[in-house]
Amino acid sequence: MVLSAVALTGCAGSSGDSIDAVGTWSESSDADAPSLTLEQGGKLSGTDGCNQLSGEWKLEDDDIVSFESVASTQMACEDVDTWLAGLSQATISGSTMTIEGSDGAEIGQLERAD
Repeated sequence: MVLSAVALTGCAGSSGDSIDAVGTWSESSDADAPSLTLEQGGKLSGTDGCNQLSGEWKLEDDDIVSFESVASTQMACEDVDTWLAGLSQATISGSTMTIEGSDGAEIGQLERAD
């Protein structure tokens, strides 16, 4: 219930501190690029360009997206950097989502695709 209220506040364009994480985020417009889709209600799906990701997300402290129970297929794909499978949390600034690993270090960035 709280996530929906925060997401709707962000969609309404409020000038508060809340961010709107709901939507699709991608490394590029290439169909095989790493991407995440965050749904209202806390579900996530995505791809690292080869493997499929699924799990849950939530907004913490109005500015940190936390990823939980993330599972990934384990297919071996040539020339694919699987950095996205190491996600732990993210911050959003404008249309850029900065993904961090479990050690808090930046592992990559995605841009809002929708």
